[in-house]
Amino acid sequence: MKLKTVEKDGTTYAEVKDGNPVYIGDDGKEVTYDAPAMHTSIGRLNREAQSHREAKEAAETKLQVFEGLDPEKARKALDVVKNLDDKKLIDAGEVDRIKQETAKSYQKQIEERDTTIQGLTSKYASEKINAAFAGSKFVKDRLAIPSDMAQAAFGKHFKFDNGRITPVDENEQPIYSDSNPGDVAGFDEALEKLVGRYPHRDSILKGTGHNGSGGEPPAGGGARTVSRSQFEGMPAHEQQKMAAAARKGEIKITD
Repeated sequence: MKLKTVEKDGTTYAEVKDGNPVYIGDDGKEVTYDAPAMHTSIGRLNREAQSHREAKEAAETKLQVFEGLDPEKARKALDVVKNLDDKKLIDAGEVDRIKQETAKSYQKQIEERDTTIQGLTSKYASEKINAAFAGSKFVKDRLAIPSDMAQAAFGKHFKFDNGRITPVDENEQPIYSDSNPGDVAGFDEALEKLVGRYPHRDSILKGTGHNGSGGEPPAGGGARTVSRSQFEGMPAHEQQKMAAAARKGEIKITD
């Protein structure tokens, strides 16, 4: 990426658009670098990180019920060892049995705690990604499909890790921003990049025809319109067919 310049009276100047310098990316696309907006974004991300930490602490608080690993059973086992004759315990093999039972009890509770933590973490990550698609300005303004269908098609490219959503490409590599070089792209910027690489993008973008020209509707007088309530009332196999037709531009699902 390089700074775009203009010549005036024999002097080279940086081109400015809307008060921001203009850069030319490796793909020839022009982007502006908005420093105040970047500063605002950093502040927002810091606040989100704090919110994520608080959510994690709340989840850990809920898991405190597992601490102690059943003290009543442990106390009972110690009482048995204390009150019985040592030699009799050894002769009967009771020491090993008690150890094994206690270890099994502890291991089971540890596994239950780990499963609970994993479940809460996975649910939280899923909710954050769902919310990102539902609130996406790019989806609302640029796509001709609802947010849940956009998520079904592109959701695999967004991972939730360390308190933030990270977009990744087909090789699981982070997608970087054009407007903020060196930083990972924001949700909408990354989604726009992914849609741009999608082979059938013309069928899901608003204002484009089935043949991608943006002018003529598909043969037959235009795409069929289906309401969201009609779509949700269909059997699963019919919904799959309708979703495929929507991607091809043969139907349009409206709210």
